[in-house]
Amino acid sequence: MTVLGPRALGRALLARQHLLARTDRTPAEVVHHLVGLQAQAVPQPPYLGLLSRLDDFTPDGLSDLLDRRAAVRIALQRGTIHLVTAQDCLTLRPLLQPVLDQALQTTYGRRLAGLDRAALAAEARTLVEREPRTFQQLGTLLAATRPDRDPAALAQAARCLLPLVQVPPRGLWGRNGPAAHTTAEAWLGRPLDPVPSRDEPDRLDGLDGLVLRYLAAFGPASAADLRKWSGLGGLGPVLRRLAPQLLTFRDERDRVLYDLPGAPRPDPDVPAPVRLVAPFDNLLLSHADRSRVLPERYKDRVMTRNGLVLGTLLVDGLVAGTWRYAGPAEGVVVEPFVRLARADRAAAEAEAERVLAFAGADGGPRGPVRIEAAGGA
Repeated sequence: MTVLGPRALGRALLARQHLLARTDRTPAEVVHHLVGLQAQAVPQPPYLGLLSRLDDFTPDGLSDLLDRRAAVRIALQRGTIHLVTAQDCLTLRPLLQPVLDQALQTTYGRRLAGLDRAALAAEARTLVEREPRTFQQLGTLLAATRPDRDPAALAQAARCLLPLVQVPPRGLWGRNGPAAHTTAEAWLGRPLDPVPSRDEPDRLDGLDGLVLRYLAAFGPASAADLRKWSGLGGLGPVLRRLAPQLLTFRDERDRVLYDLPGAPRPDPDVPAPVRLVAPFDNLLLSHADRSRVLPERYKDRVMTRNGLVLGTLLVDGLVAGTWRYAGPAEGVVVEPFVRLARADRAAAEAEAERVLAFAGADGGPRGPVRIEAAGGA
């Protein structure tokens, strides 16, 4: 079985993520290919994630999808908010219900003991379909008929029991608003897709489809990688069932990796351009072993103790610093972890200027680009 080292795995990942070469595909096509963009923070990460991957991308290219209800923001992989296409919302949300069930039990289980969850879900559905509600509003209303319960726990129970989408202007570039929720069915005017039953093993949807789409965007990968990305356990049997139509490799630690036969696996020596990767980008969050792009020594400098995932500078396919867009006054600040070669510094400045042009597409002030002195490794 062929052994793939971190550099080979990194180049394969970058190729599939459109970070070796930008693409002229539409924003909707790329959001679908990536199985969504993490959107926990608002509004920058999904927009900056597409900017790093797309040619000629403007803020309206994504805001328009949200306004037209062609894309939505909803809790999915790992129980975190993702921006996905409308169809993926309807397809993925039922498949990922166990992730939300586990999150609810782990965090709020004691406060919800003995609660009639079906009755809560029905009442919450009525409330949010009557008009979109923030979680504070929803919790207060649900607690009015359950005065012995914690309003925050009730709102989070509704979040996990129902497919709640955040409605615009939440997540719109330049027009952000509070996180108000309604159900996906009410917002999109369609029901959720049914989860295929176990007596339909030949259907390439359901969990099979989820696995194949993950590999297309993030492979080659292991069962542990799939779990890290999705939050779902028990996907090993799905991989083994699909194995006859997949290729298998091993990494340098002798772990089995699965991949699609036609997926790109570039030569490890293919040049990788300098890129500014968005905060909370799934490039860094979708593998149990992140060493294909994130050196272990830099992990704590990128993923902070309070749960932030900073924007990262990629040099030769690996994280070599962090960056942030600090608004029109401060512009873009890049903080390398190592001293950059002249060509890499110039490329980082060009990528930062691209961010400023994107952020100032409405004609507002652009701000400067600042490359800080290299920090210690």
